[in-house]
Amino acid sequence: MAELRLSSESRGESLIVSAAGELDIVTSRQLDDLLTRSRRQHRRIVIDLAAVDFMDTSSLAVIVGHWKRLQAAGGELVLAGARYRYTKTLWITGLAERLPMYGDVEQALAAGDGAGTG
Repeated sequence: MAELRLSSESRGESLIVSAAGELDIVTSRQLDDLLTRSRRQHRRIVIDLAAVDFMDTSSLAVIVGHWKRLQAAGGELVLAGARYRYTKTLWITGLAERLPMYGDVEQALAAGDGAGTG
């Protein structure tokens, strides 16, 4: 059975949503629910994928949906710490070139402090 641990913490203007474990069709609903609640209160969300061991296209669809909604509302959703070995679907689908991505949370936060996205 797939296991996913989610947590969130505010840092400056950003909300960091940390995911650990497997993001798949079974667990993507949990991520969707957390991001839905988070978007109500935060205009900038950093999703930390450093501890994700597996990611499928259902979870990617959740991320892309929230990315588009935040953009439309003048906000921003960025990814941090994605490891190719575990999050290959980002690259296979071409989303790695479209979604703002940073090496780690600190880089994503630093980029959010200034103007512009990464």
